[in-house]
Amino acid sequence: MDRARAIAEDAARASYGRLLAWLAARTRDLAEAEDALADAFAAALETWPERGLPEEPEAWLFAVAKRKLIDRTRRAATRNEAAPVLTLVAEEAEAAMQGDRFPDERLKLLFVCAHPAIDPAVRTPLMLQTVLGLDAARIASAFLVAPASMGQRLVRAKKKIRDAGLRFETPGPEHLAERLEAVLAAVYAAFGTGWEDADGADPRRAGLAGEAIFLGRVIVALLPEEPEARGLLSLMLYAHARRRARRKGGAYVSLADQDTRLWDAPMIAEAETLLIESGRHGRPGRYQLEAAIQSAHAAARLKGYDTSAAIVALYDALLATAPSAGAAVGRAAALSQAGRNGDALAALNVLQTGQAATYQPYWATRAHVLARLGRDGEARDAYSRAIGLSEDEAVRRFLLEKLSSLNA
Repeated sequence: MDRARAIAEDAARASYGRLLAWLAARTRDLAEAEDALADAFAAALETWPERGLPEEPEAWLFAVAKRKLIDRTRRAATRNEAAPVLTLVAEEAEAAMQGDRFPDERLKLLFVCAHPAIDPAVRTPLMLQTVLGLDAARIASAFLVAPASMGQRLVRAKKKIRDAGLRFETPGPEHLAERLEAVLAAVYAAFGTGWEDADGADPRRAGLAGEAIFLGRVIVALLPEEPEARGLLSLMLYAHARRRARRKGGAYVSLADQDTRLWDAPMIAEAETLLIESGRHGRPGRYQLEAAIQSAHAAARLKGYDTSAAIVALYDALLATAPSAGAAVGRAAALSQAGRNGDALAALNVLQTGQAATYQPYWATRAHVLARLGRDGEARDAYSRAIGLSEDEAVRRFLLEKLSSLNA
């Protein structure tokens, strides 16, 4: 039973988005597709321990989900109206099963979720749930919203897709720009969710960073003339290249203290190439600027360059292009790194109200800056706030050590 459950969970993580996209694309009803897929996973847990694991777990899950979907629709009152959809599901599902793998239609589903008819505030959460399988509670936490409220928003969005009969397709050039930004934001949010789980201890986030990078590559291949797509892929690769150096014996290691021998040099080289290629278009955007910041950090560590002033300038450009609390805190950290701690504190003071009140990086950065200014009492208070807001146990221990050093 344990092995069957583990295989089912692995299939859920690896295949959920592909299976859901394929089912939903044929029915245009996300909720029904999700229910059918959930039934298929439940059936796997009941069947596999008794009959053994199927040779192709993903194909088995798809076949069962398809049957569940057809049975659900047959029981519906609108049976006649659903006949064309059922035919399409049956014909195209059988065609898909001819090959060794499913066509990856997640990109189409991403663009559907970014349709102008969908509330902009729910587009990224909807993509995270339907394409990458994150639960509403995890999404709500990331967006500082109550889980129940987020769940209601997602249900309404799926109903909108069904009722409006939105088409599952990549939009034409005339509609691309209005949707691409939301798609890139969702891919980056998925990467960030996986990136936060540095130890790989949370099964709900396992493989998310890799999945996001894969989707980033698909978008670049589909849209080679979109510099922000290359910028996002470059940004994710720069960050992912450092994954092995972020922990040492389970302890958090800051960027300044990481062993660069553990960095993935080919991945960094690819990220740099993508960044250069994106810059040739002359249309700098958020992801290109963030990737450039990562490039400057890499140059400082790998080549010994003093890039502190350049990083501050890049943050200035980022704030002018895509202002956010994260960018503002990053700029303050860059100012401190450049030895401008007074300016860093002044920048942080501007953010002291609003979202910063519960934003852990704000309090961690504020604590570091105050400590460098010799204002130990205030630094202790800021470290305490940062520790209380930290979900990562390794980060919490790191900050506790910083706090202890002030008390010594």
